[in-house]
Order: sequence, then C-alpha cells, then structure tokens
Amino acid sequence: MRNQRHTPLARFSAVLCVVVALLSGAAPAWADGGPAGQDVHVAQTLGTRELTVVVRAVEVVPGPLRVNVITHAGTPAGGIRLSAAPTGVRSGDDAAGSPSETRLDLGAEPGSYDADLAVDVVGPWELVLDDGEHTGRIPFVVPAPVVSPVQSLSQNGFLAAGVLLVLAIATAVLSRRAWVPLIPAAGVVAAIAVGAVGALLTGLVPPPPRPGVELDATVDNVRDPYAGGALAPQDFSRPPATLVVAARQVPTGADLALTVTDGSSGAPADDLLVHDSALVHLVVVTPSGGLRHLHPARTGPGTYRVLVDSTEQGHYAVSAEIARRGGGVQLLRSATGFDLGTDTTAPAPVAGDGPRRIGGTDVVVRTEGLDTAGATTVHARFGTGNDLQPWLGMVGHMIVVGPLRGGQDVGRAAQDAPVWGHVHHMVPTGPGDQPDETVAAYGPDTTFTHHFSLPGRYLVWLQAERHYSVLTVPVELTITGREDAEREEGR
Repeated sequence: MRNQRHTPLARFSAVLCVVVALLSGAAPAWADGGPAGQDVHVAQTLGTRELTVVVRAVEVVPGPLRVNVITHAGTPAGGIRLSAAPTGVRSGDDAAGSPSETRLDLGAEPGSYDADLAVDVVGPWELVLDDGEHTGRIPFVVPAPVVSPVQSLSQNGFLAAGVLLVLAIATAVLSRRAWVPLIPAAGVVAAIAVGAVGALLTGLVPPPPRPGVELDATVDNVRDPYAGGALAPQDFSRPPATLVVAARQVPTGADLALTVTDGSSGAPADDLLVHDSALVHLVVVTPSGGLRHLHPARTGPGTYRVLVDSTEQGHYAVSAEIARRGGGVQLLRSATGFDLGTDTTAPAPVAGDGPRRIGGTDVVVRTEGLDTAGATTVHARFGTGNDLQPWLGMVGHMIVVGPLRGGQDVGRAAQDAPVWGHVHHMVPTGPGDQPDETVAAYGPDTTFTHHFSLPGRYLVWLQAERHYSVLTVPVELTITGREDAEREEGR
C-alpha cells in the first residue's frame, strides 16, 4: 500500500520537473524593454568617395553582420576591403573573438552595395574600410541580451509562485494532513508578492550606464551593464576637445590630417560618438565662398583624414562638429584653418531669394524675417516631387557663417566670423529604425529656422540629397538690426 501511495507522487514529481524546465527556458528579457543594438549609420569621406556605411543591428551572437555601403553620384567604381574585428578590454580568453573579412565591389551606379561579415562575441568591435590607399575605422558595439536585477526578481518570483501552486494542489490531493498544503500555499503568496514588487520596480529603477554611450565599452560591461553596481545618476561629462588641422597640398586639393585631443589631458580623444550619422562633421569654407561638408575617416585613436577636393588658392576656414561620450555635442573651430597657393581665388556670385538650377535640379529659395528681432525662416524647394533622400538622417541641412566683414576674401572672413551654425530639417518621426538613403520619399519643400543675433552679411548653404546626389545651394542673407526692423515697421 505504501508503494502504491507514492507512485502518483513520483509521477507528479516528474511532471513538475518538466514544467520547471520549460518555464526556465523562457526567452530572456532585454535591457530597457528592447534589443540594445540598433542600426549604425556613419558617413565616410574615403578619399574621393563619399560613402554612407550602415552597420545593421546584430540579433544573434555568434551570427551574421550585415553591412550596407551606400554610394553617391560621381563615386568611382572599384573594390574595397571590409573587415570586422573585436577590440577593447577583454575579461579572459573566452572573450576573444575572431576577425572577419570580405571584399565589396562598388559599381559606377549610385546605390546600396551589401556585404556580410560575422561576429562571434559581444562587446566593442571595429569595422575597417580599406580601398588600398585610404582606411577608415568605425567603432560599434555588439550587444548582449541583458536582464535587469528587478526583472530577474519579478520573473523568478512568478516562476516560484507557479511551481508552489502546483505543489500546493498536489499536497492537498495526496496528503492526509490538512496543514501540509498550507506550507506551499503560503509560499505562493510570498512568491507572488516578490514578483509583484519586482514588476513595480522595473519601471522605477534607473537603467545602468550604457556601454558605448555613457561609458567606454568593454566586453565585461556589455555582457553585464549592472556589474558596476551604481544605478544612481552620475556625471559622465568629459572635458572639451581641441582640434588641430594639418594640410598637405595634393593635385586635387588638400589632404587634411585632423587630430582631436582631450582639452584637459592632451591625450587622443578616442571617444567620439556617431552623431547625426557621422563621427566628425567637417565644414570647410573655400576662398571663393564654396562649402565642403565632409566626414573624415577615423584612422586611429583621435586621428582622422579627409581629402578636400578644391584647388582654389587662398585661405580655407575649418570647423568640426563632434559628440564626445558623456561630453555632448561640441563645435570645434580650427584656430588656423589652412592655405593653398599664394594667390586668392575671387569670390563667386551668390544669389538671395529666387529660383536657380543646382546639379540639374530646379531650386527655389524664399526667406522671411531677415532681422535680429525674431526668428528667420528659409524655405527651399528642391524639384517638384517627393523624392528627397535623408542625408545624415535629415531631409535637409543649413550651414550658417557670418557676419562676414568686408575687405577680406571669403575664406579669411569666414575664419574670423563670430557665428557658425548648423540647422536641420528633420525626418518625420515614425516607428522602426532610421530610414537610410535608399528611401526617396521626402520633400520637395524644406524649411529652416534660425535666430540671427548679430546684424550683417551671412553666407548660408542649403543641402539636400536627390537621386543620390547631395545638392548644395549657397544663399546670401543680409540681416538687419532690431532698430532697423522697428524703423521699417513704423513706415
């Protein structure tokens, strides 16, 4: 009789083990309620090629790494070598990954060219583009699925409640003593309380610092961002950076070597974030008043290289927009700029309001509020259809330089100008990842609003992408002072 009584209990225990195993194998939760990785869009001026590199989010490790290289009109055809390699601090031999390499042939037709690499470990990685002469290094992070401590508490609490509930039912059926089922029943209540508290705390406990955003990414903190233990808000700010520009004249223009250093220690600043789809936004004003909006390739810690395709003689003004990890967005203006040749190229004529034709596209510019009393609005219509592409994640860009003093060449006047600004026409927000340049669905109208605090003559350049070609429209604005604006209104 004793063995017969225990046979159902043994069977129940086996079923219970299966239930626990199934519940324990549930899919893990992700930090912040979603996958930690997102697509990374990075513009790269690699020699004479203006490329946009899209590193797609890695979903499984080990697994594939999809890379899209988007070319623009005029990009020379040819092959480039793509390689991915793990970098950063490793906790042990188990963290060492294997590099992956492939060759990608870029055609003469602008568009997206795709390649597949492989990643086999979480943590910081580096994507290298090499055309045989120029090299660019793009840092990115391969994330790990992470469960926060309070999520674990909640999941384990409800899991324990389920197991104890089954145990309470079983003991109520099988046990002859009335008090025995009360023990697992009390455990059910306690486990539900633990799970409920964990669920409530999930939205209240602050997330940990994000590796690669607030903190320098390592294998250890990517695997477990909670290992540091400090969840309270911290000051992640870092000192301003400094920019040094060295120019070497080449037949097609100037080969620039940029050095970005920490303003406090003088050490290379190798913590730049991808900001508005680039590590560095370099703005160069040429002696004639032309604009070059470039994206230098990272060649090493704190060092960047870019080719300025302009043979104009005279002075070139240079600024760089960057974002340091924990330091926010910074505008670094070169104190020196650089010079090419011994002569000075004459300024090119620049129109104000009205129509013009740029790169085969009809562009109409209209301005409102050209005074310091309020905001100035610049409207630009590129073509007639909704076929603008998001360049650097934006429908349009407006670069502002001024006021420009008379009696100077444009490059020198831009070097001395007190105001440099960068205005965006944003892509409409929507679900999903940021659209890349293969999506031609915006425009034709772009609008930019900027408050000019100083009166005078300004040069602004409006930029938008159409048919894989970045169109740059120079516009001259004359901003009047508040008193002049009030005098005009009184007439």
